[in-house]
Amino acid sequence: MENIKIFACNTAKQFTQEICDYLKIPMGKMNVMKFKNDNTFVQVGETVREQDVYIVQTSLPPVNERVMELLIAIDALKRASAKNINVVLPYYIYSRSDKKDQPRVPVTAKLMQQLLEAAGATRVITCDLHNPAIQAYFNINCDRLSAQNILQQYFKEKNLRDIVVVATDAGSSKKAYKYSEYFNCPIALIDKRRKGNDDTAVASNVIGDVKNKNTIIFDDEVDTANSLIETSRILHENGAKEIYAGCTHGVLSNNAVDRIQNSHIKELVVTNTIPITTEKQIEKIKVLTIAPLFAEAIKRINEAKPVGELLDLE
Repeated sequence: MENIKIFACNTAKQFTQEICDYLKIPMGKMNVMKFKNDNTFVQVGETVREQDVYIVQTSLPPVNERVMELLIAIDALKRASAKNINVVLPYYIYSRSDKKDQPRVPVTAKLMQQLLEAAGATRVITCDLHNPAIQAYFNINCDRLSAQNILQQYFKEKNLRDIVVVATDAGSSKKAYKYSEYFNCPIALIDKRRKGNDDTAVASNVIGDVKNKNTIIFDDEVDTANSLIETSRILHENGAKEIYAGCTHGVLSNNAVDRIQNSHIKELVVTNTIPITTEKQIEKIKVLTIAPLFAEAIKRINEAKPVGELLDLE
């Protein structure tokens, strides 16, 4: 690897350190602070002229502050004459605002793309987008990684029998089918209806046989956990033996952790695309690191090797 430097925004330092440890390179020096007037200030602490630069950012609250911090960091790197500015977003901020499905609403996922490109980003690396079409918003390269192999391998090592993969709604049925192919097992579909913008979803029925089965719910993220809890409830009522869940992004907002603790879910497995703070670390939640996958993607990009092959690795 040549002419490469990796920097972290404030809340992404642990994730970035894991990447740097994997690649056996030091993390770049960057100072991020706030003036007394609440304005964010970023100063790159070393030369990046003609370097292949990677800047990592998470979506830990307050999210809007994370956005501004990232945009300012990109601008600083651009003005410091970095050759390439690769933005690493393990969780794509505002990914759920991906379409105009109501009157007079924004498409904020598209706005994020415009802001990143306007600031000076030359590439974006992200993971398991809420809507894969977001990748096509970009006029620059956008590499979309997946935690599928990591989650599959974890559950494979559990040696569970009589598995049924569960789709939380019709929209996630394609994802569930891919997992069911790996485990060579049937799928079940939850009939779920979402009400308005308050993240309320009600599960009314399960399509498929889950009685006395070990069920695994796969989804791209768990936010308020309402869908997850509703799905586990309907599975329990239909006689499921044990209920597991695997999600890439553990947003876990509001009282999600308490609800998971008191639910029928035996274990929720997430990756560290979003830092899981101490108060959210309970026995039922297992966190897997996905940093090595991002590190390998960075290595391949720097060495001009295919990134798509990573999606097929187990």
